Amino acid sequence: MFSVTRLLDVEPPHRERMLAALRQSAATTGALRWIVEPTDPGSRNGGDILVHLRFTDESQWRSTATALTAALTDPAITRTNGASYAGTPTITGAPGAVYRTLLLRVAPETDPGTVDRFESELRSMARYVKTIRAWQLSRVTEPVGTSAWTHVFEQEFTDVAGLMGPYLMHPIHWAAVDRWFDPETTDVIVRDRVCHSFCQAESILAT
Repeated sequence: MFSVTRLLDVEPPHRERMLAALRQSAATTGALRWIVEPTDPGSRNGGDILVHLRFTDESQWRSTATALTAALTDPAITRTNGASYAGTPTITGAPGAVYRTLLLRVAPETDPGTVDRFESELRSMARYVKTIRAWQLSRVTEPVGTSAWTHVFEQEFTDVAGLMGPYLMHPIHWAAVDRWFDPETTDVIVRDRVCHSFCQAESILAT
């Protein structure tokens, strides 16, 4: 599969108009699944509107991208962060009600073995956090925005409480995974500001 994610900062008077325009454009792409939703409070560097589309493969996206790409150039959009990437989700339960995406950049000097350990620890989180209903960790093919994003880590959660509590506050998060992001540790490999964005949505990762 091939996915496209865009996090959009939009001038407040134009947000409803942009939601309608982006939904109309997304519907024409033939994507297997897509969401265009306002981001929830608690998102950090996550934009005002979250756009996510899943395709069979990259060629399907490239052949149908014109309308959505045009909509993304609207002057009401003041900043865009995002990524395009391949990957297949892991389903761990019934469809979730909240979709979350994390864009991050691993420092380019990081050795491959360290990157592998980092990725392994991120993948392990679904074994411990039961509110995760689906997840996917992907390396970025095409980054967009303020940083040269290297990874996208996305999940479906039971609800917002399942993200903000059992996930973000789980010991596996703060005792293991957080060290890769903490500038006060010697293990830090993610030094740029991340994009943590989530919204209410029907299942997007389910195949």
